[in-house]
Amino acid sequence: MATDFPAEISALRTTLGTIRAVSDPEGLRKRIAELSDQAAAPDLWDDPDAAQKVTSALSHAQNELERVESLGSRLDDLEVLVEMALDAAEDDPERATTLADAESELASLQKDLGVLEVRTLLNGEYDSREAVVTIRSGAGGVDAADFAEMLLRMYLRWAERHGYPTAVLDTSYAEEAGIKSATFEVKVPYAFGNLSVEAGTHRLVRISPFDNQGRRQTSFAAVEVVPLIEQTDHIDIPENELKVDVFRSSGPGGQSVNTTDSAVRMTHIPTGIVVSMQNEKSQIQNRAAALRVLQSRLLLVRQAEEKATQKELAGDIKASWGDQMRSYVLQPYQMVKDLRTEFEVGNPAAVFDGDIDAFIEAGIRWRRRTALEAERG
Repeated sequence: MATDFPAEISALRTTLGTIRAVSDPEGLRKRIAELSDQAAAPDLWDDPDAAQKVTSALSHAQNELERVESLGSRLDDLEVLVEMALDAAEDDPERATTLADAESELASLQKDLGVLEVRTLLNGEYDSREAVVTIRSGAGGVDAADFAEMLLRMYLRWAERHGYPTAVLDTSYAEEAGIKSATFEVKVPYAFGNLSVEAGTHRLVRISPFDNQGRRQTSFAAVEVVPLIEQTDHIDIPENELKVDVFRSSGPGGQSVNTTDSAVRMTHIPTGIVVSMQNEKSQIQNRAAALRVLQSRLLLVRQAEEKATQKELAGDIKASWGDQMRSYVLQPYQMVKDLRTEFEVGNPAAVFDGDIDAFIEAGIRWRRRTALEAERG
């Protein structure tokens, strides 16, 4: 059946209109002008952290504007391409080639606009923030520790595929293989909005490489995602609510990788939240990093408490997240399935290599749909 190009292009223009309304190109231009002025200041790099935030924000705003504008241009070009093909004679050999090119570009535009449309759904209070992700091994012994390390690599590869800068803040290695836990930052706007749908319990089913009898093993790992705090968040933690321990950094197998007590373990006494940092070179740096992550987690706790109060006032609303949100099955068949969205693929190797955009998109759409259904009662 021939593609109805006018109807498809009309639908894409409607989607682009929605994206433009949310992304606000004119506002982006003003933002770019302001940030460009800041970036041109001669004393910009006197404060490297502030300078990095300015240049990162400028780059992000420029990329956002370019993405929206380029999609509009591509849509115009597609319309011209289709007109050329339809105006050509039926027996013109160029007609079929031009129509095939139009088909290919239509499919590409539908995909790219779909990705950008998902961004318009990220309108939560902290969705635009950078993210702090913690992965912890759960039930399943050494297989769980190995699974946790597989997930760590998966998310770091996902970030690498997109050119997102990351920083591993802390890694606690398991004795035999894998990791007990790891914490890392994804330093790009909207990292929290995207990765927040990855929070929850992940399950792996496979023939254990650590079982000499070759038995199938089920193991679990937990993923926690919190927004990176900003100075305006005002999460003040009194010193008497903190317990700070210092120790030597360790690597795989428990080997010491630092001859000084530079690693820091920070405990928030009222909540029991514990944060460890050992990847920075000095105790002062590790302490600052630990405090930043602790503040981020307390910010999420505060947000959860506010939501709980709202739910109490609104009445009982069905919980959105279950204990287990995704299964990775390597034996007896190959499949990765999200249990909330029902989205699944049959190529676990690609998923573990960071190909998780489709899962993230499905999760964001599911979350939005679930929120709307809850609002309707």
